[in-house]
Amino acid sequence: MASQLPDFVEPLSGGVYAIDTGFHRPRFDAAYLIVQAGRAAFVDTGTNHSVPRLLQALSALGLERSAVDHVIPTHVHLDHAGGVGLLMSELPQATALVHERGARHMVDPTALYTGATAVYGAEEMERSYGRLLPVPAERVQATHDGMTLNWHGRTLRFIDTPGHARHHHCLWDSTTRGWFTGDTFGLSYRVFDTAAGAWVMPTTTPVQFEPEALKHSIGRLIEADPQCVYLTHYGRVEEPRIHARRLLRLIDEMVAIGHTHAALPAPQRHEAYKRALRECLMQDLRRHGVAESFIGDGSADDWLALDVELNAQGLAIWIDKQLTGSRQHAPAP
Repeated sequence: MASQLPDFVEPLSGGVYAIDTGFHRPRFDAAYLIVQAGRAAFVDTGTNHSVPRLLQALSALGLERSAVDHVIPTHVHLDHAGGVGLLMSELPQATALVHERGARHMVDPTALYTGATAVYGAEEMERSYGRLLPVPAERVQATHDGMTLNWHGRTLRFIDTPGHARHHHCLWDSTTRGWFTGDTFGLSYRVFDTAAGAWVMPTTTPVQFEPEALKHSIGRLIEADPQCVYLTHYGRVEEPRIHARRLLRLIDEMVAIGHTHAALPAPQRHEAYKRALRECLMQDLRRHGVAESFIGDGSADDWLALDVELNAQGLAIWIDKQLTGSRQHAPAP
């Protein structure tokens, strides 16, 4: 029998629950639990440190660990998939459904861990992510574009959605007519909600930002006429068609920023990107009706500082590819 839900579990409609993974700060990083006919599936997991919360959510809903059929990372970046191996070790019946380009990194996460350690350092890796555990190959199923599951009377469909990462898929849920979008449909922090609704921004983080591919992926999501999208960062957002227009406009503005400062030496370019991205986002927050006091006192900067930094890095990597014609094939940590 289900018990009272912990405060980090938010029930949504149609048997969907948002679980605040506790990564970085409250309501920053979500995993989702879908419950259907007494069975369960997780979409995204957060990090290893998030796994106790996911298991506690199961228990609070009166579900045994053996009731989980699937663990579905939208892509293999560690804030989405870092906890997959540890979670799978606790779920005896579950299969991990992973984009075909990312599946090998769940079976052998060495490259992911090594790449992330090179960026963050061993101490930060241990603090924020923990040691990545492999998933036995026989428990990993690669997904492909258009793959459909009839899951206990509920249709789940995968589509390939590059633009943020080439190993990214989004998951369609027929019951709620919603997409679980990982990072493809951007980020929406609840502190920026206004009378106009949610505010959504695109992410250009390293290393596989590709603006035209991202715009095409957003278009494919909208073609399904979704009623909502479930963002890892953060929560359920309604009226996706309206938000798609903002995302497409902001992607174009960010690309223009990338070109405007492309000729600067790397250190100066990074700072120029950060200043221009910040101003772009602050202006859009004002258009959305976010209080000037929230912007002026630095609160908005506190929320967006990490994204501005990472988006500037991603823009630089993308611009360098345009200038050199090179392509990066390994998924980013």
